Amino acid sequence: GPAGHLGRLIAWDAASGKVAWGVDEPLPVYAGVLATAGGVVFYGTLDKTFKAVDASTGKVLFQTTLECGVVGNPISYTAPDGHQRIAIYSGVGWLAGGFAGGTCYGNAAHGAGQGGVLHVFKLP
Repeated sequence: GPAGHLGRLIAWDAASGKVAWGVDEPLPVYAGVLATAGGVVFYGTLDKTFKAVDASTGKVLFQTTLECGVVGNPISYTAPDGHQRIAIYSGVGWLAGGFAGGTCYGNAAHGAGQGGVLHVFKLP
């Protein structure tokens, strides 16, 4: 990516085989990506950010900072109340933690110096 960016989320146009859009990130995107039928793509980054972007343009629709870097894959499910939820695990292991600048203490109270927090977001 451009100077100062070590990672990039890339969307490919399957018909043309060309890049449709990209979102530059300070660090590599180490986790999986979830694309929904509603046209939203969810992913997390090693610099502790969880994002939702428009699947057509890559425009950031939502972002928040978590306690730890993200290496887990986002998942979607319908809760008993009928609302869709997006869940993401934050917490880095040894390799990703070292790459992202060290350990994460999001769950230090439980002796997990590498973090380990499950975040669940309710969609409207």
